[in-house]
Amino acid sequence: MTDPTAIQPSELDQLPDRDPEETAEWQASLDAVTKAAGPHRAAYLMRRTLERAEGNGLALPKLLETDYVNTIPTAAEPTVDGDEEMERRITAWNRWNAAAMVTRGAKHGVGGHIATFASAAWLYETGFNHFFKGKEADGSGDQLYIQGHASPGIYARAFLDGRLTEAHLDNFRQEAGGNGLPSYPHPRRLPWLWEFPTVSMGLGPLSAIYQARFNRYLTNRNIKDVSASHVWAFLGDGEMDEPESTAALALASREGLDNLTFVINCNLQRLDGPVRANFKIVQELEAQFRGAGWNVVKSLWGNAWDELFQLDTTGALVRRLRQVPDAQVQTYQTRDAAYIRQDFFGSDPALVELAKLLSDDKILECFHLSRGGHEARKVYAAYKAAVEHKGAPTVILAQTVKGHTLGTGFASKNANHQMKKLSTDEFKQMRDLLELPIKDSDFVDGVVPYGHPGADSPEVRYLQERRAALGGPAPARRTQPLAPLPAPADKAFAAFDKGSGSQNVATTMAFVRLVKDLVRDKTSGRRWVPIVPDEARTFGMESLFPSLGIYSPKGQTYEPVDRDQLMYYKEAKDGQILNEGITEAGSMADFIAASTAYSTHGEAMIPFYIFYSMFGWQRTADQMWQLGDQLGRGFLVGATAGRTTLTGEGLQHADGHSPVIAATNPAALSYDPAFAYEVATIVKDGLRRMYGEAAPSEDQNVFYYLTVYNEPIPQPAKPSGLGIDEGIVKGLYRFNTAESAGVQVNAANAVRIQLLGSGTAIHWVLEAQKLLAEEWGVAADVWSATSWTELRRDALEADAALLRGEERVPFLRQALQGAEGPVLAVSDYMRQVPDQIAQWVEQDYSSLGADGFGLSDTRAAARRHFGVDAQSIVVAALAQLARRGEVPASAVKEARARYGL
Repeated sequence: MTDPTAIQPSELDQLPDRDPEETAEWQASLDAVTKAAGPHRAAYLMRRTLERAEGNGLALPKLLETDYVNTIPTAAEPTVDGDEEMERRITAWNRWNAAAMVTRGAKHGVGGHIATFASAAWLYETGFNHFFKGKEADGSGDQLYIQGHASPGIYARAFLDGRLTEAHLDNFRQEAGGNGLPSYPHPRRLPWLWEFPTVSMGLGPLSAIYQARFNRYLTNRNIKDVSASHVWAFLGDGEMDEPESTAALALASREGLDNLTFVINCNLQRLDGPVRANFKIVQELEAQFRGAGWNVVKSLWGNAWDELFQLDTTGALVRRLRQVPDAQVQTYQTRDAAYIRQDFFGSDPALVELAKLLSDDKILECFHLSRGGHEARKVYAAYKAAVEHKGAPTVILAQTVKGHTLGTGFASKNANHQMKKLSTDEFKQMRDLLELPIKDSDFVDGVVPYGHPGADSPEVRYLQERRAALGGPAPARRTQPLAPLPAPADKAFAAFDKGSGSQNVATTMAFVRLVKDLVRDKTSGRRWVPIVPDEARTFGMESLFPSLGIYSPKGQTYEPVDRDQLMYYKEAKDGQILNEGITEAGSMADFIAASTAYSTHGEAMIPFYIFYSMFGWQRTADQMWQLGDQLGRGFLVGATAGRTTLTGEGLQHADGHSPVIAATNPAALSYDPAFAYEVATIVKDGLRRMYGEAAPSEDQNVFYYLTVYNEPIPQPAKPSGLGIDEGIVKGLYRFNTAESAGVQVNAANAVRIQLLGSGTAIHWVLEAQKLLAEEWGVAADVWSATSWTELRRDALEADAALLRGEERVPFLRQALQGAEGPVLAVSDYMRQVPDQIAQWVEQDYSSLGADGFGLSDTRAAARRHFGVDAQSIVVAALAQLARRGEVPASAVKEARARYGL
């Protein structure tokens, strides 16, 4: 008779069972173990069987969670290649000076974080002594993404190493005097030390993945062999809640980035309390990373736990560790042995008996002190396993105690992230615990002293010898200037000077055509890094696919469906294009890695990232700040730009504000070019400034943001005359006058107005120029405002110069000097974009722009809706002139009626 509880074939998946009898025997064996030895034993056997299957490479679903124990047992730990006692003393000095620096700074009210580094000290020290390669090592050394709140510990080690002085430490978070230390890793503020800004939570993990990927890109394209470089990202368990932290895990495993290691400091606490109060963050992260295909190494318990695990003959201890939620583990850290005996061990008769074999001191040692992230051997074993693992990235989940060694007032307290100082008594307790030779008399007037064993001490010599063997100091950033890249041939840029004749060309297409010519340059062409988030065809870039190839570490393992077409989809191991799929965040991380290769790897790369303008600054402005912080260089291109150019797309696609956001970033040079020759001139100057012979007064560490449009319009020829290129680069030049435009002004002694337009708005302005002349007898001169933001910045610099007693006239005022009549500025963006320059325009000033939400309609209807079409410009110009008494007020009313406004 059939057992009704047995699994029937119809309930299984579609895999054929060639031996149902054998299958039934295996199932019966499992049932027998469950009945005889209990479900825990059956589960144990199943886990071990699955682990063996996975180790043998059998094609089975992965086991997403393992027991709450160390991945590497004590018996399998490798011998540490170094002097463990010496490293303990070095770590003690670093702990002390990190806490002293923040405490001394607290007297000035500048704050700081103590508890994070206290938990992670061994995670860093073990790496610095044994694993992290410096800049003089093979390739470019390792890239270190330091957890931002741990920066005091990195400064403390640089102080011990002789790279920082007491004066530096005393200026922690006090940078205005010029000798200070930034609060967090910040290349722009401390460019010889920090490579990567990491405090904008979640961006560090994302950037680290794409940095490791870009390293492979450089190697595979034969730009530079950096295969020996390893990327280390130090993260907090709370930080992993950020969507960006885990957004690219699948990319890392899919491309087999075994040059990447995440080290997650699992101190179980975030800023306000437990990370997973009712759950277990380590287990959650393990499942997440294993499911994404990563190698996972857990380092949870220190050596003191070995005795407990040996006594656990029933598995009750391991089961209990899996059950206890993180917040309760945190509570054990602050309670006495009696509480732990009752709450932890008292839940199971087997654990009650086990606890009888343990002294109170043993229990407190285990639950208060002994964590895998606090012991050099455990960390060393985890790191060695990570760098030796091939075929996949590794994540190390290291359990620690937040505030470790800082005393009972700090360890595991919910408020310790906001606690900025220790008392004198707490420092003395810390000194005794760390066994440091600091005397009570060293505390002068209650000020905690810095500690240093001496420049020629065994500790410092050991530290420096270890770093020398690994390729020099770390972290460190290369700051020496590279040789300028030779400028591409002028013909690539000059091709746009003659215009397009009667052919309609959008500025998006003009930019793509320019890049197609530039990537052919024999010297610098291979250094271009085209980046696109799955919109290459939208921007007319598909012609680059077969010529440049799309980067894929596996090459092309299939025959593309369009192989018989001229512009077929070509992937290649040495492909130049980074086509990232639908991920603006991933594309920006690509851009950051490429834009800083001049420093990270000593190789100048020229990235351009082209995207729907609405999905750039609005979505990833935080990464654009990161780009500026990291001193990145390159071209961001907001395509299909403007509020009214995307016919039918509507509110969510119609960008009317990206230049506003871009203007807030001091490193971003924001341009809104109207014509193809302007695009070419700006790109040419950008290449000169960022990669060529920049002027001494220019900051090379900038990036360009260009808005380009999808509206096909005949491109005019570049006007002749002096100063055109200067005006394009600085932000404003006169495109034509009423007379040079050839429009017929139907009035004697016509009044005059100056019309300023940017981007696609220039075409409505030119139409308005004609209407004003022919229908209203008004002469209008037209100016192209390529950058409202650069005009404003120049004016702000002039104002600052005046405060210093220097006479300087803003370029904007110089350009408009003597221009007759009022000024009317027009943009396809909200009015505050052109209004950036208002206070420096000596003439009467007004503006038009596309304020409000976008909408779906034709271009003409959208422009009428926002009041920026040619007829609306005419009415606004007449109104401005009427206020000055230069045209009758009735003309304004008549114009509204005539144009149906």
